[in-house]
Amino acid sequence: MAAESRTAIVAAIVGNFLIAVTKLVASALSGSAAMFAEAIHSFVDTGNGGLLLLGIHLSGKPADDRYPFGRGQELYFWTFVVAILIFGLGGGISIYEGIKHVLHPAELEDPTLNYVVLGIATVVEGVAWFIALKGFLAVKGEGSMWRAIRGSKDPTTFAVLLEDTAALSGLVVAFLGVYASHRLGIPELDGAASVVIGFILAGIAAVLAAETRSLLLGESAHSTVVEEVRRIAAGHSAVIEARRPLTMHMGPHDILVNLDLTFRQDLSAGEVARAVDEIESSIQAAHPGIIRIFIEAEAISGGTRREDGAPPG
Repeated sequence: MAAESRTAIVAAIVGNFLIAVTKLVASALSGSAAMFAEAIHSFVDTGNGGLLLLGIHLSGKPADDRYPFGRGQELYFWTFVVAILIFGLGGGISIYEGIKHVLHPAELEDPTLNYVVLGIATVVEGVAWFIALKGFLAVKGEGSMWRAIRGSKDPTTFAVLLEDTAALSGLVVAFLGVYASHRLGIPELDGAASVVIGFILAGIAAVLAAETRSLLLGESAHSTVVEEVRRIAAGHSAVIEARRPLTMHMGPHDILVNLDLTFRQDLSAGEVARAVDEIESSIQAAHPGIIRIFIEAEAISGGTRREDGAPPG
């Protein structure tokens, strides 16, 4: 787990909680639906940060008899829960409250407090967003941000960034809703802003859920990693043929590899065993994230297979 991601999550938790309280107070004093939606959003984000930290903690537990491959996928599960909460609590409540205020509009009181809270929230959220962006860029690599999100095996690197982006977008919408409602004397616009905020949250939740679902189903390692593993195995002098490896991420930095190799027919069982050990060592030296390697070894003449697996590092 990257230290930058953990720092971004902690910063988001602290910032979101403080902002949520001030938004709630401003909403109660002004009667703004958009401000109430923003308060709910910030409270949900606070809880989500805690769930991400829980996922990080649980995913770091070692393998045991009940979980022989470790618990790295805990992080994927809790990130998926976060997506559900953003969609249901954040998006759902915001849309509901917005529709209610559109159908039963109420005049806003003095919006000055709302503007002050929104200004402070923008500064705090901007700092949190910058920290999240810095952590994301540290692991993004080449290519666009969207491609990096699609290819990432660690959802914490983009979950907080997506949440903070939604938060900043929501603040802009809330400001426009409060301003237009008060300036034009159309209170329904405040409720409409709440609905828009809800749809922003629902959209972010959908992206996060889709990416996490893919990881929960068992995504392969990056194609470059898969090809290098095959190349290392095929390059060993004892190997006649190395078929494409089967890989799966058990966690952000925990990859399982299954190799199907054909060895030279003149090798003894002991020589095959030594070759397997050498291939495993070479692969793990090149990619420390590959924790477990299972090799099906076949002699080209005998047709017998030998399975070997590298235990957790």
